[in-house]
Amino acid sequence: MSRFDPHPQRRPALISGASSGIGTATAFALAELGHPVALGARRVDECEAIAEKIRQNGGEAFAGHLDVTDTASVDAFTTAAEDALGPLEILVSGAGDLRVGRVHEMDPDTFLAQLNVHLAGAQRLIARLVPHMIGRQRGDVVLIGSDVVAAPRPRSGAYVAAKSGLEAMAEQMRMELEGTGVRTSVVRPGATQTSMGMDMSAEDAGPLLEDWIKWGFARHPYFLRAADIAAAITTTVSTPRGAHVTLIEVQPEAPLIDPAAPSREA
Repeated sequence: MSRFDPHPQRRPALISGASSGIGTATAFALAELGHPVALGARRVDECEAIAEKIRQNGGEAFAGHLDVTDTASVDAFTTAAEDALGPLEILVSGAGDLRVGRVHEMDPDTFLAQLNVHLAGAQRLIARLVPHMIGRQRGDVVLIGSDVVAAPRPRSGAYVAAKSGLEAMAEQMRMELEGTGVRTSVVRPGATQTSMGMDMSAEDAGPLLEDWIKWGFARHPYFLRAADIAAAITTTVSTPRGAHVTLIEVQPEAPLIDPAAPSREA
């Protein structure tokens, strides 16, 4: 006899930051597995367009406005999503943006705003959803971390502090939720091609890349695709009950070396 009842076949999922990048790819991936998805972001039109594609492909999807920095917005979106799809079994917290700069040169309000999105925003969703998961004795919380936690990068503003706090919060939650049936996991992307940071000016990007090269962070030019991270997320939440994937780090594979090329050691 199994130690745990299996996951329900239908597991409604809330995805924050769903209007682009990793959030969008995750919505499509979970919908392909047969899970209803609630797409939340500030850009509602983009979320609705994605939801409509999912519905056209035979899936269930709900889209709405979600500002993770606003507790009332989190509550309103979650309530509407559950009215449309049923009790939420999966939370994928992926809302975020990036403002680069040196810590000592960044405006404190800008620094705090980054923490509010990445860290406090995730906690708002957790506070709204996890108590109900505990009541059902099952649920998956997936927080999108970053490899900057293991290897901080200069000129990343509040991003390193926010993601470090997020991953520490996940570790704390695993202890607090032990025995409840609710699993908290971190999916930690390496360099990923998304829209985050694409509005960076050349004046910001140039010094940032120079510093990253200086400190050894530019090993090769390949980036992960958002779909690669979505695959890690679906693997995490699809793991049968009784096992808990606590951390997956995903890094881009380096370009293949031409065997006919001269050896670098020659």
